[in-house]
Amino acid sequence: MFGPHLILEAYGCNKEKLADVNSMCKMLDAYPPQLGMTKIMPPYVFTYHGAVEDDWGVSGVVLIAESHISIHTFPDKGFATLDIFSCKDFDVDEAVKFFNSYFEPESFDKEVFMRGREFPRSAGRARAIVEGERARLTAVS
Repeated sequence: MFGPHLILEAYGCNKEKLADVNSMCKMLDAYPPQLGMTKIMPPYVFTYHGAVEDDWGVSGVVLIAESHISIHTFPDKGFATLDIFSCKDFDVDEAVKFFNSYFEPESFDKEVFMRGREFPRSAGRARAIVEGERARLTAVS
């Protein structure tokens, strides 16, 4: 596999933390090492105010050698989203625990997608994948 993609939606979060740009920046700065990932730039965090008054929020992203971690919050709604897109395996439960310990949601939904099922890391691995798929398709026919 190429790596997991974690998508988390958190409800009933601590509204003060959802609105705190500096605190989110510190959290995103600590997140990659917590998961054994390599931060390649400081977090970029900003406040956004849209056309709808209660749709404002704080968004942040940190680029990592393995891909990225992003968070978007909606303080007035007590809602936050997390996206960890990685080409390296990581402990999804630890990632969720770290996020939840910070934002303190009352509940959350998570989805994990395994990406790159056929991503060849080497010629030998690519050959094995193709041969395995051919054998599977032949058995089904």
